[in-house]
Amino acid sequence: MKSEKITERPAAAPRRWYDDACAAAHALDLVGERWALLVMRELVFGPRRFSDLRGSLPGISANVLTQRLEGLEAAGVVRRRRLPPPASAQVYELTEWGRESEPIFMALGRWAARSPAHDPTLPLSAASLLLSLRTMFDPGRAEGIEARVGLRLGDEAYLCRLGGDGIEIAAGPLDGADAVFAGPVAAVAGAIYGGRKLEELEEEGLLRIEGDRALAGWFVTLFPLPPKAARDVG
Repeated sequence: MKSEKITERPAAAPRRWYDDACAAAHALDLVGERWALLVMRELVFGPRRFSDLRGSLPGISANVLTQRLEGLEAAGVVRRRRLPPPASAQVYELTEWGRESEPIFMALGRWAARSPAHDPTLPLSAASLLLSLRTMFDPGRAEGIEARVGLRLGDEAYLCRLGGDGIEIAAGPLDGADAVFAGPVAAVAGAIYGGRKLEELEEEGLLRIEGDRALAGWFVTLFPLPPKAARDVG
């Protein structure tokens, strides 16, 4: 006797399903389409408008972005809502279950950063940079110190609360920040991952440091990239 199906696929399901009981395979059914994970990444730090998402993902077309949002919404990962006046704008955000995906991004990012082909100097979105800070933060380097560091990335502002036990990052005002980095994402990423000196970036007009300069210099050392995996040439 045939067993009955006990689940239904989302209405806007991907064109091809793996038909595999493995939960990892089902995860790829839900979010394995090109761009889907990156759309989710852009929503980790809060709701975004459609135009915000397109601006953060310059390689995606409006049509594909619409398809991915519809698919993620049908899967229960993303939801739409309208902001109250005076904004009155429609935004997309991760559902409670969707927010549980953050550790997946962190594990995947740490694993992929070990690839010999990974280039940390390529462009980053603000969300990508912030996720990388959570992923690469080394508690040992922050032991015994607690501080608040602000990141003013264009029109967006984020406050990092850090100490030996971890780092918390949230969008919002930078009141009370001990030090603030102000500049484009590329400049901040260059200081943290690209080996660029803060003084050089300031002289070039790409970055501005406010507040405790010693703290700013210490902050950029807290996110070491993991060692590259050895190439198997056998």
